[in-house]
Amino acid sequence: MADKVTIADVARYANVSRQTVSNVLNSPEVVREETRRRVREAVRALGYRASQAARQMRTGRSRLIAARIEPAQEDGINGSVFDRFLHGITESAARSGYRVLLYTADDHDAELATFDDLLGVYVPDAFVLTSTDYDDPRAAWLLEQRIPFVTFGRPWGVPDGQKYPWVDVDGAAGTAMATRHLLATGHRRIGFLGWPEGSGVGDDRRSGWARTLAEAGIGPDELAELDHRTEDGVPEGAAAVTALLAAERPVTAVVCVSDSLAIGALQAGNGIAVIGFDDTPVARAVGLTSVSQPLGEAAARCVALLTDMLDGDAARRRPRDEETTPGDADAPPDDPSNDGAGARGPSRTTTSGDSPAHILLEPALVHRRSA
Repeated sequence: MADKVTIADVARYANVSRQTVSNVLNSPEVVREETRRRVREAVRALGYRASQAARQMRTGRSRLIAARIEPAQEDGINGSVFDRFLHGITESAARSGYRVLLYTADDHDAELATFDDLLGVYVPDAFVLTSTDYDDPRAAWLLEQRIPFVTFGRPWGVPDGQKYPWVDVDGAAGTAMATRHLLATGHRRIGFLGWPEGSGVGDDRRSGWARTLAEAGIGPDELAELDHRTEDGVPEGAAAVTALLAAERPVTAVVCVSDSLAIGALQAGNGIAVIGFDDTPVARAVGLTSVSQPLGEAAARCVALLTDMLDGDAARRRPRDEETTPGDADAPPDDPSNDGAGARGPSRTTTSGDSPAHILLEPALVHRRSA
């Protein structure tokens, strides 16, 4: 068997110091681009592979980001949303040199217990939380433990003193867009099929529909007639739209909080216009007009916020003799000038501290034959 290629071999091949190779592998932002290219070419030419275990011992970091697999749903429709998001998280993390550690939990209490287990065994560097709700105990726990995290979803009901970075899609903008489309095509009796009150996401999506109809002159009493709340699911959507059609003044169109409810409405709606939310594969298959979330971008933004926090913290903690500046990056291994005593490398802006980043993305309405 051939001898294992070491970091010293790479340094000799690239004619730089071992510290420079280490910086290129672990903190490339502090090394000149020309030197980075030379070191990476040496890595490729020699077939060098860094030891993750050795890197973890040296840096105290696992380069793991933990994320939950959402519980399976009976109809299998809306579960694809989180599948696509997790796929995006995994791809984005890999591009940044991280891996995603997946776990399951049925509720918040179980998830908090899982946090303890994961931190004791795998020591993930950070977490991505999904399915946020009012006064989310997971966020409070991670803040108390000072563990980096970002949420896909806003911090519903969180006091101002407990702010943290989040990425979300503007659900109210999506349902407003859907409602304006129906108004423009001549509908006035536009119902809303939503989840029971108390869901942060559901309440947000309802608000876009209600605000848009109010701006069109629909009064509060009529809005109450048009608003129907129910549990999520295809049968529930069919029952809800049946009730709205049986009213003294039936609806001619509905905006739905999810594609599951919209599929049910489409089945039982007797030809009324139906718009869903999430643009799932089922929506595409049956021709359902739906609001599409930019899940790939949301995932990439979540990972970017985390890596800014993690890598920014690492840069601040890095000892002075590990810094590489343009003046010393090219020095060969035995060059005494490469003693790391030069000026500090470039700093990175992070999202930690008193002003965490909050990113709200715009959805898009995908037009199909249902509306």
